[in-house]
Amino acid sequence: MTSPTSVLTPPLAGDAKRRSPLNRRIAMAGWGFILPFFVGFVLFVVVPVGYSIYLSLYRNQLIGGNHFVGFANYLQAFTDGDFWSGVLRVAIFLVVQVPIMLVLALVCALAIDSGRLHGKSFFRIVLFLPYAVPGVVAVLMWGFMYNPRAGLTGAIGHVLGVTIDPISTHWVLAAIGNIVTWEFLGYNMLIFYAALSTIPTELYEAAALDGAGTFRTIVSVKLPALRGAIVITTIFSIIGSFQLFNEPNILRTTALGIIPTNFTPNLYAYTLSFSGQQVNYAATIAIIMGVVTAVVAYVVQLRGSRKDA
Repeated sequence: MTSPTSVLTPPLAGDAKRRSPLNRRIAMAGWGFILPFFVGFVLFVVVPVGYSIYLSLYRNQLIGGNHFVGFANYLQAFTDGDFWSGVLRVAIFLVVQVPIMLVLALVCALAIDSGRLHGKSFFRIVLFLPYAVPGVVAVLMWGFMYNPRAGLTGAIGHVLGVTIDPISTHWVLAAIGNIVTWEFLGYNMLIFYAALSTIPTELYEAAALDGAGTFRTIVSVKLPALRGAIVITTIFSIIGSFQLFNEPNILRTTALGIIPTNFTPNLYAYTLSFSGQQVNYAATIAIIMGVVTAVVAYVVQLRGSRKDA
C-alpha cells in the first residue's frame, strides 16, 4: 500500500530526465502535424502578399524599367476615379444583395427546420444544388437566359409584348446580384440549418411551457442561437462581394459595351495587369482592396461578438 508521504513526494530529477525524450517526441509530433499547414500558409499567403506589396512600391517606366516610387501608386489609386467608381458599385451591391440573400436563406432554413414542411430533405437538396454548379457554368447559363433575343427573358417579353433586357446599363448590377443570390442562397441556408439543428430541445420545451407561439419561439430561441452563424455568413458574403469578378467578367462577352473594365475593383486590377501591362498598379489595387475587406470583416465580427449587441 502506498503511503501518503510517497504521494506527496516530488518526482526525482532522474524521472524528469527519463520523461524529457518523450516530451520532445510529443512536441515534434505536434510540429509535424502543423508543418504542412505552415508551409502552405507561407507559400500561398505570405509570399504572394509580400510580393504584391513589393510590386506596389515600384513603377515600370519606359526608360530604366522598374523604379522604386514608395507610396506613389497608392496616392494615384486614391485619386483614381475609375477605381472608386468600381468600389462604389461593389458597395451598393453589398448593401443591397447581401441582406436580401441572407434573409432569404434564413427564411428557407427556418421553414425546413419548422417540421411543418413535407419533404424537407428534398427542399434542402434542391436549394443547395445551385452551389454545386461551377461558377462559370452558372453565369453562362444565366447569361443565355438574360439574352433579350434568344433567351428566356426575351421569350417572356415577346409574349407580353414588351422588351425585357436584364443586361442593360441600369439593370446589369441587379442581374448579377440575382446570379450570386441563386448561387449562394443554398450554401448560407445550410449553415443556418446546421446551427438550428444544434439548439437543445429543452429550450423549445421551456418556450412551449411559457406559452410562446411560433413567432415568439423564432424571435426568442432560434434567432439568438443563430447569431454566430449570421456573423459568419455575413463575413463570407462581404468578402465575396469585394471579390466580385467572375460574374461581370463572363457577362461582358454577352453584354458588349455594358460592363466596363472598371466595373469592380478586381476586374479593374485584372484589366490593368493583363491588358494594360500595369502590374505594379494592379498590385496596389489588390492590396488596397485586401485591407478594406479585412477591416470591414473585422468590424462586422467585432460588432457581432459583442454580448450586448
